[in-house]
Amino acid sequence: MPSKYEKLTPPSSAPGIIGGSIDGSDKMVGIVASRFNYEITERLLQGAISGAKSCGVDPNSIHLAWVPGALEIPIVAKQMATNLPVNAIVTLGAVIRGETTHYEVVSNGCARGVMQVSLEVNVPIIFGVLTVENMEQALARSMPDETNKGLESMESAIWCASVMERL
Repeated sequence: MPSKYEKLTPPSSAPGIIGGSIDGSDKMVGIVASRFNYEITERLLQGAISGAKSCGVDPNSIHLAWVPGALEIPIVAKQMATNLPVNAIVTLGAVIRGETTHYEVVSNGCARGVMQVSLEVNVPIIFGVLTVENMEQALARSMPDETNKGLESMESAIWCASVMERL
């Protein structure tokens, strides 16, 4: 399946423009996945692995860490970025709104934590955690096709890593 990122590559003759690439043949990537809402996360993971493969990432260059839930993602992503020579990390999970404010606490905490860690360790950490209203939305965003947010997150990770290498 053609990637939307290939269309974003600027002309090589464009002065001052630093473009990215989804060529991951020289990349090592990490994935931190939440076991909560596992049926959705597993679909996102399959999308991310498919994305890595289509970008040329060697399967031996993918590191996967499972965590209990979304709030545990940032600390494990930080440990992964600190201890492994990864070029980028993808975070995967699904936070589905319920009847309490727990949704806001978990989704906001996870998002802020991922952003903070990425800035601290200077490694692209892509937020591929679904924050949705219901299971139908989660299923729609984790379909086994080009709309899978795990696949999109992996392409974003590789693209960002390639841009950072050029800066």
